[in-house]
Amino acid sequence: MLAVTFGVVMWTGRSEPQPAPRADGAGVTSSAPEAPADPHACSTVVAAMPLRDRLAQRLMVGLSLAQSGTAKSLVTKSQVGAVFVNGHPTAQQLTGALKPMQDAAKQPVAVAVDDEGGRVQRVIAADGKMPSARMMAKTMTPAQVRAIAAKHGKELRARGVTIDLAPVLDVGTEPDDAVIGDRSFSPDPKKVVSYAGAFAAGLRDAGILPVFKHFPGHGRGTGDSHKGSVTTPPLSSLRTNDLTPYSQLLGSGPSAVLLGHLEVPGLTNGVPASLSPAAYTLLREDYHFTGVAITDDLGAMKAITDSYDLPNAVLTALKAGADIALWTSSDNLTQVLDRLQKAVNDGQLTQQNVTESAARILAAKGACTP
Repeated sequence: MLAVTFGVVMWTGRSEPQPAPRADGAGVTSSAPEAPADPHACSTVVAAMPLRDRLAQRLMVGLSLAQSGTAKSLVTKSQVGAVFVNGHPTAQQLTGALKPMQDAAKQPVAVAVDDEGGRVQRVIAADGKMPSARMMAKTMTPAQVRAIAAKHGKELRARGVTIDLAPVLDVGTEPDDAVIGDRSFSPDPKKVVSYAGAFAAGLRDAGILPVFKHFPGHGRGTGDSHKGSVTTPPLSSLRTNDLTPYSQLLGSGPSAVLLGHLEVPGLTNGVPASLSPAAYTLLREDYHFTGVAITDDLGAMKAITDSYDLPNAVLTALKAGADIALWTSSDNLTQVLDRLQKAVNDGQLTQQNVTESAARILAAKGACTP
């Protein structure tokens, strides 16, 4: 099996040693400063890859483990770079499916789950239920949150999972059952920093890459992007509230960032952030993020599907600056790859765009470390 990393994760089942956390006066917990993987180390590997394989590295598709052999077949046919585990698989389904899938891959496949705790948790039967973010912040210390995230992360990692699409960094005041609601740790940005930072550190302790979401901030949005468009407060307001957790936590350790389907006055000009070049520029230049940027689901959320078919949504996201386009099924994978390949051939998507992101992804996986 390939001995490679995605952030802190190694496919041999080992992880990079994690330093002790530090805490500031507000109780903010973080690991040592991030040492980003060097994409230049992957230039030779990327140059040798067929264009379609480079494009496939930039996709994360949904995977159901209910049928034996599905994961291996999907990767054998497409060489897709990442999968998102759907449903609520058992431990046996996870361990039984993921190793054959990795063996079929030319490059390691990142395996993601959506395990925040509370009502958003995929792997419950295998590992037990975690409290919601809001409940954790009400009833636990940051050190206890780090411990529960590490315990859960180790169970995930033992079964072949490498990425958790958590923690939520949204600063929210909504009722518990609202779209963000109890998925937010707190309406206080400082408390979000403390608890989300602890959760992320616990995942890293376990060898799982945390994913901060939903950039640039869903907590005060006008609705649910699963059901339609969502507008946030203006960028000037986000900077002093919703973006505070990103300013504090990006760079505190390896991470990815998931961009929400959020229209931001003063930034995105009526386009969802996940498809907006300005949003990716904000993330990279203002918040100095050098890791992997992922979209929210492009295939089943009406904030996107009301205006874009899947192949064009994926193309628009990659052109805008996303490294990885996510949708939570494997439907239309061939059509998406065909659309992207045609876009490169037609000059709509540049070779530089494809190559730089593929190198960033492979570097984050540790697939080509000198």
